[in-house]
Amino acid sequence: MSSVIVCSGPHDGHVSPMLGVARQLIDRGHRVRFLTGPGYEKAVKAIGAEFLPLGPGAEEPPKSTDATGLQAIRHGMRALVIDPARGQYLPLAAAIEAEPADAVLAEISFMAAAILVRQPLGTRPPVIACGILPLTLSSRDCAPFGLGLMPGSGPLSRFRNRALNWFVANVALKDTQRQVDERMRALAGVEPDGSFFLDWMRSAELFAQFTVEEFEYPRSDAPDNLRFFGPMSRHAASASVTPKPDWWGELDGSRPVVYVTQGTVSNADFTALVGPTLEGLADEDVTVVVSTGRRPLSALPPLPANARAAEFLPDAELLPKVSVYITNGGYGGLHYAMENGVPIVVAGDTEDKPEGAARVAWAGVGINLRTGRPKPDAIRDAVRKVLSDGRYRAGSQRIGAAIAASPGVDGLIDEMEAMLRKA
Repeated sequence: MSSVIVCSGPHDGHVSPMLGVARQLIDRGHRVRFLTGPGYEKAVKAIGAEFLPLGPGAEEPPKSTDATGLQAIRHGMRALVIDPARGQYLPLAAAIEAEPADAVLAEISFMAAAILVRQPLGTRPPVIACGILPLTLSSRDCAPFGLGLMPGSGPLSRFRNRALNWFVANVALKDTQRQVDERMRALAGVEPDGSFFLDWMRSAELFAQFTVEEFEYPRSDAPDNLRFFGPMSRHAASASVTPKPDWWGELDGSRPVVYVTQGTVSNADFTALVGPTLEGLADEDVTVVVSTGRRPLSALPPLPANARAAEFLPDAELLPKVSVYITNGGYGGLHYAMENGVPIVVAGDTEDKPEGAARVAWAGVGINLRTGRPKPDAIRDAVRKVLSDGRYRAGSQRIGAAIAASPGVDGLIDEMEAMLRKA
């Protein structure tokens, strides 16, 4: 049995897949200490892990923002990485000092892990970086993370990628890089090594990306430590039983079901996606199902006759009934849809969502509306196209088959155990 520390920022989309990993670790006989925000203490203890609280400045998730593009990346790095760094690193260092860990597993936005890997192996435990977002790694084959640009092909695309990567690292995010370096120096005395902050996973002993290769841009310069294990959502889904609403029986296959949600983070303003979807599909022969992401139903606009809503829904049971999934592009939700072969209409332009949206179009699993505030008629036209053109469902089913064949949490733990045996 190994002693493992699992780390996650206090956000549903980050904690959920890491809980799936932690639960499986415990089932395999490993001891798990789980470091995250106090709002998840009950969920952590429910799976049999020991709860470790994050410190001041890191306990609560940041508020969502309407920023897009590079401004969104700057905001995200400040809110998710730089500001919480002290409240992440000090509890993690204290936990390791109090009782050494055999390994640390941390989702990629957890800056304390990036600080840890800058220190020599032997003075710290092995680190496994867990990719719960679209792959952020810089590459000559891809545009920089956050711009939502597909990679392209040929010499001109490679030139574009090189130019954009240089500009982002040396101009647009230069100040962000400086702030990251300052945090590392202040908290652990580690000096800058010239690496870009979005590439810290290259220095981890293992980089476990929670998707399949078929849903990620090819990188000829990918690091040797990168492995694809498939999404962890299938394991996280079983963490709790979500009660079904009283209208559940209406989803009987008599007409297509269109499922729309803005997730559990970017759901403060339903006029962005849910409202236009309800308006655009009000006269269509479909059943529109809305999840508010735990917000009260009273926050929704009036529901048309063909719409049903709930604060939270059991995706694992709902998605097999769904014909089209409309989303702002949360990584976990995209994988839930593809696991079930459901085509996607995606409308997201904040945080990491442009990257997920671009991959939806690149992989042929759906339509990217290229905005976070689509018009009702654009949503209606996209839904009609997805329902009538079987290529999108076939594309999603293709990714779903790859997900079904992926090793999942067991494969990740197998690799971790093999790594520890060699240590």
